[in-house]
Amino acid sequence: MKDALAIHRWLLAHQIHHEIVRLPRAMTCADELPEVLSASPATCVEVTVFEVTTRIGREPAAVVASVGSPPRPDMIGGILGARRVRPASAFTVNSATDYASGLVCPLLLPRELTVLVDERLGTTSELVYTPTGERRTALLIRGDHLVTLISGKTVDLARPRSRREPVTFPLAG
Repeated sequence: MKDALAIHRWLLAHQIHHEIVRLPRAMTCADELPEVLSASPATCVEVTVFEVTTRIGREPAAVVASVGSPPRPDMIGGILGARRVRPASAFTVNSATDYASGLVCPLLLPRELTVLVDERLGTTSELVYTPTGERRTALLIRGDHLVTLISGKTVDLARPRSRREPVTFPLAG
């Protein structure tokens, strides 16, 4: 499993200004970040993993958005052209992301994982918090820097989309 130290080293290697924040108490999922840090839900970022069923089969897909604007499964289904979208099991989250379920950091996700990023995150130079895979730490980084470091497709999660206009992804390889 990836942790705060792996993220810290990777960010140092890329010379990205950041801070690993020690939390006053342990958390079990990213939804608790605003309460634990006394921060606005809009400044806390979470990764939600869904199990997506398409014509080809079933696969996990990760969505990076603020805790204050969580992704809706029907919207993700419209974006990916999926027949069915449901929250992924903890086992699927752990194996697809290499992070603890509920504490997934948007950085260092596997290249083969489909990742959608809410475009609203990249419009701010405000500092945001995100989990690190550990219960007692969080990452503090500028929102626009975070979005540029995530290997995923930036999409508009604020606009409803029909299932007929899916987002296309380059083939992983």
